[in-house]
Amino acid sequence: MITVNRTDHVHGPGNRRPPGAPGGVDLRYLAVQLRRMNVEINRLVHGLAGNGLNATDVQALAAILDTDGPMTPGRLREHLGLTSGSVSACVERLERAGLIRRVRGGTDRRVVHLRYASAAPSTAHWYYRPLAEATAATRARFSEAELTVALRFLAALNEELSLYRASGG
Repeated sequence: MITVNRTDHVHGPGNRRPPGAPGGVDLRYLAVQLRRMNVEINRLVHGLAGNGLNATDVQALAAILDTDGPMTPGRLREHLGLTSGSVSACVERLERAGLIRRVRGGTDRRVVHLRYASAAPSTAHWYYRPLAEATAATRARFSEAELTVALRFLAALNEELSLYRASGG
């Protein structure tokens, strides 16, 4: 059983704070929970793959749906850390599945933008329904203030991880 006390100390079995350690959240336990969440999301993604798609295709579809601005094959390659050939094969599978389409740039016809097809939002909704349901059930257990802090934490963590990746780490 995991308990959260009024001072936001989080402790779980095997994750006790060493005697004399400074107060606050047990960072080791936080790392364990982040890794567990990563494993569960990976299981979900692998479970969603199929019908001619693989886990990378599902991640690519999410990246295209979530991007701010146009997604190009080059941006998708960088985002997923794939080779150009792997991205091309991925884009082919997503296009064949009717989930995305390639659109030539307006002024520069050499530029290709990846846009989701009209079926993609409903398909993605179906794919990610278990995650959405788990998120909704979890969200109901927290106040708006707590969720705001959690969202700030996750956004900052993603930013740090992106900076690490960009620095070649």
